[in-house]
Amino acid sequence: MTASKQPKHLRKAMAKWAEQRGDLYAAACPSRGVLDHVTSRWGVLVLVALLEGTHRFSELRRKVSGVSEKMLAQTLHALEEDGFVVREVFPVIPPRVDYSLTPLGQEVASHIEALTDWIEDNLPRVFAARAQHASRKSASESGRQGRAGRRESSA
Repeated sequence: MTASKQPKHLRKAMAKWAEQRGDLYAAACPSRGVLDHVTSRWGVLVLVALLEGTHRFSELRRKVSGVSEKMLAQTLHALEEDGFVVREVFPVIPPRVDYSLTPLGQEVASHIEALTDWIEDNLPRVFAARAQHASRKSASESGRQGRAGRRESSA
């Protein structure tokens, strides 16, 4: 959507924030929308996949296992709107559409890739923490049930 086709209130809000740093903690800050697009389940995976280079829609769909056509299309559209992805249509039959990262997209995707690498590298530690938490929670709940049972039997 071009700037002239956007609603007037949206153009005003964008103009207000265009020259200043975002503030994620401010409820009205448009950076929250960008954060939603970049950190969504599919946004993260699409951005990291495109770090490897240009992909066609079907290639992305295969690479990002589990994403529906609808969600992939919505994700690509949002990332394109935010200036992270460029969509290039080739006038051939059958139609060919390529997606690649813009310089801004490469920048944000490299930060996201660092996070995804950290998650993959530390998955065993995360699962160990989950198991430990579940064990503590289970012990705590069984302790409460034991005390409740003793109170009932002494009454």
